[in-house]
Amino acid sequence: MNDVGKPEYVTQERVIKLFVSELGYRYLGDWTDRDGNSNVEDGILSGWLAERGYTPEQIRAALYKLRTEADNYSRNLYANNEAVYKLLRYGVQVKTDPAKPTETVKLVDWEQPDKNDFAIAEEVTLKGNHERRPDLVLYVNGIAIGVIELKNSRVSIGDGIRQSLSNQTPEFNAWFFSTVQVVFAGNDSEGLRYGTIGTEDKYFLRWKEDEEDNSHFKLDKYLLKMCRKDRLIELMHDFVLFDGGVKKLPRVHQYFGIKEAQKHVSQKKGGIIWHTQGSGKSIVMVLLAKWILENNPNARVALITDRDELDKQIERVFTEMGEPIKRTTSGLDLMQQLGQATPRLLCSLVHKFGRKGVNDFDAFIKDLEAKPSQTVGEVFVFVDECHRTQSGKLHRVMKAMMPNAVFIGFTGTPLLKKDKTTSQEVFGGYIHTYKFSEAVADEVVLDLIYEARDIDQRLGSVGKIDAWFEAKTKGLNDWQKEELKKQWGTMQYVLSSASRMNRVVSDIVFDFSVKPRLSSHRGNALLVASSIYEACKYYTLFQKTPLKDKCAVVTSYNPMTRDVTLEETGANTETDKQFIYNTYTELLQNVAATPGTNKTETYEEQAKKLFTKEPANMKLLVVVDKLLTGFDVPPCTYLYIDKSMQDHGLFQAICRTNRLDGEDKDFGYIVDYKDLFKKVEKAIAVYTSELDHSAGGVDPEVLMQDRLTKGKERLDNATEALTLLCEPVEPPKGELEHIHYFCGNTEIPTDLQEREPQRVAFYKGCVALVRAYANISDELDRAGYSFGDIARIKKQIDYYLDVREIVRKASGETLDLKPYEADMRHLIDTYIEADEPRKISFFDNMGLLELIVKTGIANAISTQLGGLKGDKNAISEVIENNVRRKIIKENLNDPAFYEKMSALLDEIIAARKAKAIEYEEYLKRIAALAAKVEAGVAEETPEELNTPGKRALWNNLGQNEDLALKIDECVKHVRPDGWRGVQAREQVIKAAIYGVVQDADEVERIFLIVKAQGEY
Repeated sequence: MNDVGKPEYVTQERVIKLFVSELGYRYLGDWTDRDGNSNVEDGILSGWLAERGYTPEQIRAALYKLRTEADNYSRNLYANNEAVYKLLRYGVQVKTDPAKPTETVKLVDWEQPDKNDFAIAEEVTLKGNHERRPDLVLYVNGIAIGVIELKNSRVSIGDGIRQSLSNQTPEFNAWFFSTVQVVFAGNDSEGLRYGTIGTEDKYFLRWKEDEEDNSHFKLDKYLLKMCRKDRLIELMHDFVLFDGGVKKLPRVHQYFGIKEAQKHVSQKKGGIIWHTQGSGKSIVMVLLAKWILENNPNARVALITDRDELDKQIERVFTEMGEPIKRTTSGLDLMQQLGQATPRLLCSLVHKFGRKGVNDFDAFIKDLEAKPSQTVGEVFVFVDECHRTQSGKLHRVMKAMMPNAVFIGFTGTPLLKKDKTTSQEVFGGYIHTYKFSEAVADEVVLDLIYEARDIDQRLGSVGKIDAWFEAKTKGLNDWQKEELKKQWGTMQYVLSSASRMNRVVSDIVFDFSVKPRLSSHRGNALLVASSIYEACKYYTLFQKTPLKDKCAVVTSYNPMTRDVTLEETGANTETDKQFIYNTYTELLQNVAATPGTNKTETYEEQAKKLFTKEPANMKLLVVVDKLLTGFDVPPCTYLYIDKSMQDHGLFQAICRTNRLDGEDKDFGYIVDYKDLFKKVEKAIAVYTSELDHSAGGVDPEVLMQDRLTKGKERLDNATEALTLLCEPVEPPKGELEHIHYFCGNTEIPTDLQEREPQRVAFYKGCVALVRAYANISDELDRAGYSFGDIARIKKQIDYYLDVREIVRKASGETLDLKPYEADMRHLIDTYIEADEPRKISFFDNMGLLELIVKTGIANAISTQLGGLKGDKNAISEVIENNVRRKIIKENLNDPAFYEKMSALLDEIIAARKAKAIEYEEYLKRIAALAAKVEAGVAEETPEELNTPGKRALWNNLGQNEDLALKIDECVKHVRPDGWRGVQAREQVIKAAIYGVVQDADEVERIFLIVKAQGEY
């Protein structure tokens, strides 16, 4: 049989078979109608513990402790999950006899994976606040540790991820996820993605292994890899992190990097782990250090960095992950600490190992080698950013002081060929590599887009300035251009100055007006200046622009009077040092230093915090050297370079822009005012020095994409994707045909929901098209489009945006809140609508039904559906879909009432389609129905039923007013606080309802209605 377009359950049955026959899991059954489904199945866990020889008293005590931690309603899901993980990982401490010592009940056999009871259940109905049913749940010894959401091939994995995330909210079934370690989502077309509790959609990961094996669906292949008994146990034991409020699992390169490193350290061999910038080196360091300390009782781990901020970052990461770490004050302090048995985990700065006044370095090293420091235990030294200072003299000092230590170097940058020998002498060969091009391909970091700007050539005269303004604003619509012209008057004097720096400032300020990611206030930028003087100069120039108060300078300079005591010349002019001193004195004037820091440190911490958390309020940081390494800020999108840099320093700087940050950040953008890079065919190479190729695998070169070449490719792809998406729409492809394709038949209630994947794909396609257009809208001709092409593209965008608006209205969806449309309104207002600014109306945020109720159906049609140009069928279907959506959404709250409304809607649709009523009569009837559905109240409802809960009970109890009021009163009288999702508390309410109705089946039905009402 042809399985193209097969339903979801076919995939589900195949996956269950895979777990049972190939992975050796027990099948527990279909738990749709099973009562008491839980994340801790007491019977299974008790049976397994009994087989392990634990007494009934120990088992009862362990289960009680596990339940107490899993169901602690005073904590959030993260805290409960962390508490449960500690019990799984380290066992439960129980004391059943005061005369005997405390004993550990181990809930999982970590040493012998096969001795655990692995099982799978399907359709596990969860009776939390709102009923949900995960497709598959994985149990180890009766404890739910994995959840799998499957979709059919035509539905995005993203839908499965979002479903899992909503299941984890308190409104649904957060309680169930307190034991869950891995969350999977997959389908047959896209494969498998994995995360854990609280993992955002954008951070769900893909596994990659044995890529040449193409014998299975990718979904099956990677479930087999990840859920193999020994692998799943290992992932849970060695690779779970709780990092300051975020639970993390490893990316695939981190997993295999750590596995290789484990082999090396077990053999007391050092080496280099080269994982590109932004791919999570600190997590590798933490997990590897934890593994060494746990598996080798004599081990000590020292982490060495060469930047104070990196040292602080490492200390913070370890502390947040529950690993106490001693931060040493000097090389001597570190050696003294290593000369004692504790602490086992330390960190230090590399330059603390230096010694002043050493003329003969080689003799100094020989002297150290002859008298090495005494260390206790087996010392493993992790050296961060090992391509820098440590590869030289200072590293030889450490090696001489600790000749028996195992050295492991970590780098995010490719090694230069000239440094290869030194690095390999110090560390050994490569342990594991994960290069820039691999990280971009895996979507771990973003690709980089490059643009060189010759400011002198473009802004050298008044004529050039005007032409530059026209070119810069070419992509904007007319009214936006006018708005910018008003600001332009105040900017022109800055540009007309002979100063090159003024021109750079104007260029950057303009980008904040015309570049999509910057002008939407969701992204920000770094400017790299060549000196502290130039950084201060740039800062003062930006204070005269719209970026005033949204710009800061970060250089670590702290003004001291001794800096300027010898600078006064009496010539009434400032020297460079005086200018720096005066700039900082002024900007720190109102800063109150926090305890333990000076004013500069306080100011810079505040600026960095705003830059990271509130990009709209800190748009630009001017830096020299600081923040160009180890400063990971997702909103940072542009890097402007006005400083000569090369190789490692340059690569690390440009990587500040390539962290993931939502759908509207597609690339990191590099604007080069110094012409630093070399062209390589169609791309731009970051490194000018020759790189070391000895690691094998993919090419280590770091290449950036030309902005216009990549921009054209994206725009062409986005146009083609939408064309293909709309190809199945029936001819003549008018408004009604699009409504039918994207919303379905209004007579079939399930159509609207079933077609949601098509709508989501279309909305995403539209926003991708508009973003691609906005990014090069001012340079379409330079990108290679003819005038005819440009006119066609603009026409296509208008067409697809019109269709998008019709589909949105027809489906009753308000999508501006969706994450993938975060910047859509801004993009349309800035680049597309050309006539006039959009007027904000009181009715703008109203849904169609609310508008019909408040302003009448005629006004609602003209206000919201004017674009349908009087097409009566299209208008009717839009209104019907909106009514249907409301009925589906509210049905759980009051099933009887909304079933009645659904039947009435079916009648009206049938009458319209049979032409049994005139259009005017149809509008009257649909408007009356819309009013009822919007209000949620039937006309004949008694006045005493003055709350939604009372009305819902009345509707669903055969309109028996006395009975409805009795149940309402008894529920309000007995309800405990926070009763939803807590079985014992829910039983109190069920018992009260039973006291009124005396019918167990009726209790379950009424309880669901009570549970859906917010007032109880």
